[in-house]
Amino acid sequence: MTARDPRLHAYRPDLADERLRGEVDAARFVAGRPARIAVAVADICKTPRPDSGLNTQALYGDDVHVFDTTEGWAWIQAEHDGYVGYVSSSVLADGAEAPTHVVSVPRTFLYPGPDLKFPKAGELSMGSRVAITGTAEIRGTAYALLASGQAMIRKHLAPLESTAADYVAVAETLIHTPYLWGGVSGFGIDCSGLVQLSMRMAGKRVLRDCDMQGATIGIEIEPSGDFTALRRGDLVFWKGHVAVMTDPDNMIHASGHTMTVAREPLRQAIDRIGYLYGGPTGFRRPG
Repeated sequence: MTARDPRLHAYRPDLADERLRGEVDAARFVAGRPARIAVAVADICKTPRPDSGLNTQALYGDDVHVFDTTEGWAWIQAEHDGYVGYVSSSVLADGAEAPTHVVSVPRTFLYPGPDLKFPKAGELSMGSRVAITGTAEIRGTAYALLASGQAMIRKHLAPLESTAADYVAVAETLIHTPYLWGGVSGFGIDCSGLVQLSMRMAGKRVLRDCDMQGATIGIEIEPSGDFTALRRGDLVFWKGHVAVMTDPDNMIHASGHTMTVAREPLRQAIDRIGYLYGGPTGFRRPG
């Protein structure tokens, strides 16, 4: 059998995705059942243990396939990027209501009703998908209403089918977001998570991890010896890291150095990163 990346293909010795029948070895194959993420941010772990490493996250309203549920853990595959891992089974719901809108700002609050003076009932990240059932206006502020009775600021939402024109501009709204290994949200994000979330808001589905992005996004480009061929939106890759060019000289990235999403001159970053991890390994231009 051909080896498959377990991050993108749901298979274990005892169980595998029915779609992989004939491609991987497993004692049993199942089709999986659909479910939806019902918390603001769900950690997707490598193994079903509370101390397992965080691989990535899923956002409120994300659709997943569930292949197994055991001892409070669900083995799932995210629909939007194909990532496989384990989540607490408590974060899942059946998802009866189809989402209509997406959160279009880095972070927003949920209120128990349409009044910003109410104590907050929760919070959601950019990219979260919600089902809006109505609207209200109180003291000049427009609210979107959920079936639960909760309310959100209407201008913090966009129709589900709408897309941002410039993914770099989306990334720039996330400046100062804390760095979080495995994070993909406005509450905490890593380098490839920043690329994925920003492109997701621009209607581009890309894979999750840095090595996947470096092999699949757009086309490989030559930056020229002095990097003058780079332009806004180009991606710069190092071993285990990626940054987005905001112009030919500067970049934005979720930085483990500042522990935030930060701007940095490209040449400064090359010098700073180089003594530990070497120079850039590739440059790509999204389509």
